[in-house]
Amino acid sequence: MHIFNSISKKIEDFKPLEEKRVVIYVCGITPYDSAHIGHARTYVAFDMIKRYLIRKGFSVYHIQNITDVEDKIIKRCRETGADPKTLTEENHHEAVMLFNQLNILPADVYPKVTEHIPEIIALIQRLVATGHAYETGTGVYFDISSFATYGALSGQKLEEIKAGARVEIDETKHDPVDFALWKKTDGEIIEFGSPWGRGRPGWHIECSALSSKYAKRTLDIHGGGRDLIFPHHENEIAQSEAASGEKFCNYWMHPGFLTVHGEKMSKSLGNFITLKQAMSSFSPNAIRLFFLQVHYRSPLDYEEEKLEAMEETVERIFNSLGLIKEIEARGASHVDADFRKKSDELISLFYRHMDDDFNTPEAIAALFNLLRLANSHMNAEKTDHGQLKKIEHALEEMLWIIGLQEMRPALEAKKDALFSLVDEFGIKEQPDSAEAALNLLISLRDTVRKAKDYAKSDSIRAKLKEIGVTLEDKAGPGTPRWKID
Repeated sequence: MHIFNSISKKIEDFKPLEEKRVVIYVCGITPYDSAHIGHARTYVAFDMIKRYLIRKGFSVYHIQNITDVEDKIIKRCRETGADPKTLTEENHHEAVMLFNQLNILPADVYPKVTEHIPEIIALIQRLVATGHAYETGTGVYFDISSFATYGALSGQKLEEIKAGARVEIDETKHDPVDFALWKKTDGEIIEFGSPWGRGRPGWHIECSALSSKYAKRTLDIHGGGRDLIFPHHENEIAQSEAASGEKFCNYWMHPGFLTVHGEKMSKSLGNFITLKQAMSSFSPNAIRLFFLQVHYRSPLDYEEEKLEAMEETVERIFNSLGLIKEIEARGASHVDADFRKKSDELISLFYRHMDDDFNTPEAIAALFNLLRLANSHMNAEKTDHGQLKKIEHALEEMLWIIGLQEMRPALEAKKDALFSLVDEFGIKEQPDSAEAALNLLISLRDTVRKAKDYAKSDSIRAKLKEIGVTLEDKAGPGTPRWKID
């Protein structure tokens, strides 16, 4: 298995510190506002990576912080009069809810900065004691000149950083590029006690303290949006390794930028799209497939037309999977050696592409080719049920890895309405689930259609449509497929 390491700028063999355990730290959101589609692109990418590692047999320990103290939060609270704790908790709760709807597996721990101030202070004290940090009248700062390899991740040289630095004038600092570990405050809306007086931690130090506390060792993978490479991740490396004397992280991963209409997303440009807005127009499956049809390291432009096409593509995927299940479950079977060879090769190809730095565009292409091959085979006079069963399981595994799921939960939410229709149409059998009720209604519709009672057939279809279930009659064998509107 090979991944691109942002710090070496090349593809490397993936060798975690422990044989079957991977520790991942992904920078979490700063919840001063609603989560947006840029966040979603990053977290879907890492969710895909996490899912694949799990399917490779690894136990994955996933840490994702909550930056609930930061300049943007303070600015928003000043503007609106909001309580910072209430603001950050509400926004983070909404974000996690939306990420759950996107089928993103939750992190093992979501540590808040405000709940780990003692750990942050202890880390800063170590940096001061070892000569890597110093106190001034405005705060405590990391001395960049004390860390010889500063710039290794971003590729920037210290001289260039100094020449191009955009910093506020602070005459107390030894050098304009030194960054804050602790900011001294006086009566600020968010502040804490410390050996250096009242204040709050700088942005970068939090991730070093939290990763150290929860990982308890060198990270296997650390990542976040590409915009975090400099200065955030660069500063994390410097302060973490200066404090511990050990390597901070072995593999750095950064998904590509997401733009909207070819431009960086910005409220001032009118192209800022929250995740909630996107999910009001498109299904979680369509959004995930849209993200993953482009390599996670490549730039991606948000296009609604392509998302609409993804809805149709997802529908075709699950329709084909449903037909495979129906065909392989009935009738006589025979062995088709050529079909077995071609389908086995496509299954293997999916995993070869995933092993190649999580190349989802090519892996998904292999999945589509497998579906096409299976669809063609099912139109033959004789079908290989044994191989279709293998393909069914392989497809379900692939779909789990890329995070697509059939909308069974959405159907279950219509359970009461479906049960009422079962009673309305006089069906005697009592279903035990929403899907069972729908299957009874579909079966009745098939029966009355064969009896040429088209009025009742149309009535069943119309009633289902009223509660948000659309039946789609497909040519060929099998019952009608359905979708949630």
